[in-house]
Amino acid sequence: MNDLFARHRQVLPDWLALYYDEPLEITHGEGRHVWDTDGNRYLDFFGGILTTMTAHALPEVTKAVSEQAGRIIHSSTLYLNRPMVELAERVAHLSGIPDARVFFTTSGTEANDTALLLATTYRRTNTVLAMRNSYHGRSFSAVGITGNRGWSPTALSPLQTLYVHGGVRTRGPYAELNDRDFIAACVDDLRDLLGHTRPPAALIAEPIQGVGGFTSPPDGLYAAFRKVLQEQGILWIADEVQTGWGRTGEHFWGWQAHGQSGPPDIVTFAKGIGNGMSVGGVIARSEIMNCLDSNSISTFGGTQITMAAGLANLSYLLEHDLQGNARRVGGLLIERLRCVAAQLPGVREVRGRGLMIGVELVKPGTDEADPKSASTVLESAREAGLLIGKGGGHNTSALRIAPPLSLTVAEAEEGATILEQALRSAY
Repeated sequence: MNDLFARHRQVLPDWLALYYDEPLEITHGEGRHVWDTDGNRYLDFFGGILTTMTAHALPEVTKAVSEQAGRIIHSSTLYLNRPMVELAERVAHLSGIPDARVFFTTSGTEANDTALLLATTYRRTNTVLAMRNSYHGRSFSAVGITGNRGWSPTALSPLQTLYVHGGVRTRGPYAELNDRDFIAACVDDLRDLLGHTRPPAALIAEPIQGVGGFTSPPDGLYAAFRKVLQEQGILWIADEVQTGWGRTGEHFWGWQAHGQSGPPDIVTFAKGIGNGMSVGGVIARSEIMNCLDSNSISTFGGTQITMAAGLANLSYLLEHDLQGNARRVGGLLIERLRCVAAQLPGVREVRGRGLMIGVELVKPGTDEADPKSASTVLESAREAGLLIGKGGGHNTSALRIAPPLSLTVAEAEEGATILEQALRSAY
């Protein structure tokens, strides 16, 4: 393992982050578990950064990929592609967007990049509204709208970005307000911001901020924003890369918690739909999707093997009601962790929905972030056989918990017990 780490450092970028003091090589997985090169077994509560959505080595997906690979793996979008059309039909139907068109990409970053291209072209402006504490990917344009300093390596951008309040409920200037007043204050701030600039192309927002530590506004904030945006024809882009496909339990899409003013104009997705295969995409109303006036293709977006995986994975998700399982098991897990948090001075908040749970850590007796303890908990959980993630934005540190949506009640209890012990070791 040390040899592989040394080789990694020799040929890969210094800024390519690795978890753990002794980085982990995962060799195989099954269900909700993975194994490392030493044969150690781990309960996976992070799923390759929310990507292994249903289960590791899901037989239905493995079979679909194997059978497709035996026929043809790739041909590009220059040729008709039956699996791509079939998955696009299903995604368009599930999206809630009228007369939807779907474009497949290879990642969430590329999906958001495409959404920005569509919005700025359609609206003929390069000004974009984004949320503070947000993360939308690592491309040049996506970094330019990322409101999280730790993941924004350059101030250069092809876009003019204006940042809006509201993505973090329990911090910031409106944290002490009740939900109704919080929404009203954020809407007033948005109106004031729009009064000082020419109309932007779009607002892009994660319904639950992923890298930012699984933070979210009160339900209905983006619906209230949309009423204001529609007055000037400004588009709403929902970044569903982490929240889509039922992970929040209560909704199939995260935007549905804010759907009182109708669906978004554009939705981006990735991660879970491929269950580890490289699938991303954009859903948009036809007039927006079709606004480009030059040719375009995708060499690897929508390739047959990834579409076969997506179709099999989506079918399994729907047929086994994994959204309902996320709601039921996730609800139990959140309550279990909240009981633990009530006894520990370093746990500021347990938040989230379904199987998308954040545990924010602070230095006891203060409201200051405690990244050192977050790393300690991460290491302790690993030693006890549990893999979790971490995140956070401006002066925050949070543990991120996002297991495959097929998680059982027994596995949720096992993971909660390990995490409790890890938290107690830090506090």
